[in-house]
Amino acid sequence: MAESEHPRHILQGFLSPDICKELEFIHKSCSTIGYRQSVFSTTLSHLIATNSPHLIMPFIPLREKLKEKVEEFFGCEYELFIEFTGLISWTKGASIGWHSDDNRPYLKQRDYAAVCYLNSYGVDFGGGLFHFQDGEPATFVPMAGDALIYTADSRNIHSVDEITHGERLTLTLWFSRDNSHDEDYKLVSFLTKLPLNYPNTGSNAYLPLPASQNMYWFPPEQSETYESGFDIRCARLHVLGYQLYSKNASFVADAHSSRDFSDIILEPLHVVRGSDLFDYEFANILHLLQVVQFYHWKAPELKLSEVKTEPAKIVSVSASQQEKIRLLKLELLKDQRLVETIFQRGMYGEHVEHDLVKFSGMVDLWESYTSNLWHDLVLRLPSWIENQSIFVDTSVE
Repeated sequence: MAESEHPRHILQGFLSPDICKELEFIHKSCSTIGYRQSVFSTTLSHLIATNSPHLIMPFIPLREKLKEKVEEFFGCEYELFIEFTGLISWTKGASIGWHSDDNRPYLKQRDYAAVCYLNSYGVDFGGGLFHFQDGEPATFVPMAGDALIYTADSRNIHSVDEITHGERLTLTLWFSRDNSHDEDYKLVSFLTKLPLNYPNTGSNAYLPLPASQNMYWFPPEQSETYESGFDIRCARLHVLGYQLYSKNASFVADAHSSRDFSDIILEPLHVVRGSDLFDYEFANILHLLQVVQFYHWKAPELKLSEVKTEPAKIVSVSASQQEKIRLLKLELLKDQRLVETIFQRGMYGEHVEHDLVKFSGMVDLWESYTSNLWHDLVLRLPSWIENQSIFVDTSVE
């Protein structure tokens, strides 16, 4: 029970290493430009809007567990509603000065906050320490899995140091006593607009659909002209050592063509690593990115016996294909130096040995993971609609 003048509490090891990695996979597959400079975010409503509603499933038990912890510590059992749930990452240059989380008229509904760290200070990122202006602890030095809960008002004014390198990943929630700001009501409304069918593996029903291009272009002020900066999805692939190939990439360089790069990456694409092209058509850039990030999540723990042993569909890149790869890269990563400043090459996936056999089998494993989550969502959705609330319903398990 919180009785301090500055009520706050640290939950060490609140998230398991497995769920930290799963949420990292979701964020690095789906994130868009965030609300501050060099910040990227993934909200539950965005996942639903981009045909990835199944990816909200790993959040559900965490939201409930965090809400219970906040209500217990602050002595407000059964009073709170979840106002916002999101994955937020801060990269080089991101920071924020002294503030409280309810410091704007449109944020006054926020009563409590919870910040759960998915990676570790000093290992995965530098800078980015969380400081409180008054009270103890004055500074929070997080390890992956730690959570910090505190009141969103002036009793807990805080700041975050500038990120010096790496990417600081968090799951962040705000809670409100005002039920008119209940996030669940909005999410259920979005979910009711989805077809309530269970997609069969191999169908296109569960493939992600990208949002508008300007939500993925960094820096955001360049998103109207696209004359500099980069596409963050392609940047994440680049720092892992991957490139894109499209048979239509030559249209980008054709002055008489009405098509541009944003059209091309919404169409079927191949992934390239070095001089090898994986002979499989991904539906679009988000589909490709999800499978690659899934590989970098699962590959370290995966045994070859768990992967289909069909011959890897790998072909050597031809000269004409290499030219199309180059053209697409020039359009999507206009400022490569900036890419490697924001998403530093060598910070991600260096522990993952790229195995072509494993990677070729990853599409099937990704489809199995996706279809299982879809099935779980479809089973639970009727209860959520009936109750206008998103919760773990043990009766359908």
